[in-house]
Amino acid sequence: MKKRQISGDMPRGQRVMLSVPFVMMAIVFNVCLIASNLFETKVFSAGPLALTGGVLIFPVSYIINDCIVEVWGYKKARLVIWTGFAMNFFVVAMAQIVRALPAAGFWDGGEHFDYIFALAPRVTIASLLAFLSGSTVNAWIMSRMKVSSGGKRFSLRAVVSSVCGETVDSLVFFPLAFWGIGWDNMLKLMLLQIFLKTAYEVVILPVTNIVVKAVKKYEGTDTFDRGISYNPFRITDI
Repeated sequence: MKKRQISGDMPRGQRVMLSVPFVMMAIVFNVCLIASNLFETKVFSAGPLALTGGVLIFPVSYIINDCIVEVWGYKKARLVIWTGFAMNFFVVAMAQIVRALPAAGFWDGGEHFDYIFALAPRVTIASLLAFLSGSTVNAWIMSRMKVSSGGKRFSLRAVVSSVCGETVDSLVFFPLAFWGIGWDNMLKLMLLQIFLKTAYEVVILPVTNIVVKAVKKYEGTDTFDRGISYNPFRITDI
């Protein structure tokens, strides 16, 4: 199937059809983000390291982000990023409402429920802002590098964009969530998270490449973001 290279803004008012692969990736993206926040409450040992469960699944969102930018472009990725932000906020808000409901007399799981969902407001805000900032930077760099490279070197673009996105994510999250633990400890945590999440993506790159090529072939589309607005708040521009 011959690929259609899509470039520039589409006429205003033109109806945009969303494909099944795009919808499925958007759903998985949202599930990964919500699940990673829940898994953060589990701390496990990996040799001398103590890591949270979220580190196993959160990098998947960056991989999907790269796939969406590569196939459908920055504008579609921007929509999915904001959807992920909204769904995370919704789950956090609903969890606080559920926590406030009076517990049934026979139910003794309140302490365990609170342990998972009683997130400190500062940590919640830090997590949401870090995700929004890091994912947007990841998508922007992936998009710009694709245009400048003529669509070549996907693996390099995926790694570079992820390193930058994870760095921004850590720079936003750790100072807001862990202020007071000292800059030395904070820097160690940040570097460890960036390294592990990037290493995760490098290991799974062969699978990512296969998925991207298969989706491009199925869609018959290869989007180049020429002449578009990178304003992160133009959510309706898809």
